[in-house]
Amino acid sequence: MAPFLMTPRLTLRPLAERDVDAVFAMMSDEETMRFWDWPAFKDRETVAEIVDAQLDDMQTGNALYWAVALDPEGEAIGSCDLSDIDRHHARAEIGFLFNRAYWGNGYAREAMDAVTAFGFESLNLKRLWARFHAGNTASQRLLERLGFSREGTLRGHIVREGVRRDCDIYGRMR
Repeated sequence: MAPFLMTPRLTLRPLAERDVDAVFAMMSDEETMRFWDWPAFKDRETVAEIVDAQLDDMQTGNALYWAVALDPEGEAIGSCDLSDIDRHHARAEIGFLFNRAYWGNGYAREAMDAVTAFGFESLNLKRLWARFHAGNTASQRLLERLGFSREGTLRGHIVREGVRRDCDIYGRMR
């Protein structure tokens, strides 16, 4: 399971079933999901299935998912993850999603600083990478502030609502 991570303003706690409603609030918002592989979800049950799959991934050690909250017992305002953890090659993908009501406060950077440090220091990973839809300048800026560099573009990587989308890849070595 993911360990608790503390920052000056945030608690990153292991994602749990109790976080489904908060995750649904994020994943049902059209603007929040504008640059995701799937459009906003309309039903809570689909999001509950996604969270269950993430919990299963944690059990197998393939991923770590955190709910980001303003206090240890508070509702999640975002989520962060290390997924596709490959211990042989010492690498993982990072990801993040935050409730739009909390954008612009530096929470994503603060949380991702903690996740990045955990990946490099505690898991002894040597490489982290992220994939995001081309045109998502907010994710691009955040990753650059975290020390990630552009590595390339995956042309037509995602099909969303019948339209192929390019994805940019950013990476960071320890």
